[in-house]
Amino acid sequence: MLMRFGIFILWLIHFLPFRVIVSIGNGLGSLLYLMATDRRRVGEINLKLCFPERDNKAREQLLRDHFRMFARGLIERSILWWASAERINGLIRVEGIEHFEAIKGQPAILLTPHFVGMDAGGQWIAQHTDTVCMYANQKSVYMTELLLKKRARFGKQLLYSRQQGLRAIIKGMRSGMPFIYPPDQDQGVKDGVFIPFFGVPAATMTSVSRIAQMTGAIVVPSITRVLPGGAGYILTFYPAWENYPSGDDAQDARRMNEFIECRVREMPEQYFWLHRRFKTRPQGEEKFY
Repeated sequence: MLMRFGIFILWLIHFLPFRVIVSIGNGLGSLLYLMATDRRRVGEINLKLCFPERDNKAREQLLRDHFRMFARGLIERSILWWASAERINGLIRVEGIEHFEAIKGQPAILLTPHFVGMDAGGQWIAQHTDTVCMYANQKSVYMTELLLKKRARFGKQLLYSRQQGLRAIIKGMRSGMPFIYPPDQDQGVKDGVFIPFFGVPAATMTSVSRIAQMTGAIVVPSITRVLPGGAGYILTFYPAWENYPSGDDAQDARRMNEFIECRVREMPEQYFWLHRRFKTRPQGEEKFY
């Protein structure tokens, strides 16, 4: 009941001007920084590992900024879930659209790392092409069903859980639907390897290069940046990776991590630091969390 009430409040919020919604998100983020102690601790550890050159005060400010951005991502879903396509598109400026247009009708992977604006970019993409996506089941069946419904608002979006495997995803890709794929979280090393991320060995999936090899897909990175105030978002499509896959899964995973690290350094407050990115450790190494 409490969850449904929260969704009702979120629905009401989408009627407000975007600048007001941004202010609500910033306020919520400041509150979450104080209250979400477990997640704040995860963020502190991640930032200390990735930015050892910064002092404690600088990292604290970065984490406060991230909580505000994270909460904005939550609150601004009200726009993405219930507002018209015209209103959503009016908030998103697109750069590198020629790289997006070039993938239509052929197998492709849209590499979308976990930045807070990724859902906004995903909704723009869904309005402009049919896609295939992977999702994680939520603890609440109601939330899982709601997320699936809202992510499939526009066009034809095929959504498959991680438990369903890759067969259906590959079938969709071979029919010309790009695969929206965020592969930069710790899923262990059963299907991955340890690759440095900000100099720290991180369990890194090799599935991007393996899927590209199986399907002949090209890989086009896609990053959405949240702009200050009510200025909206910038969705950037980068040039397709050349000589990829290389035939060396570990080297391809290293290339991916290096690309993501460069984008993080451009807007460190917007990367998802509240995930236990370094949860899986090499054998014999002490756990961080």
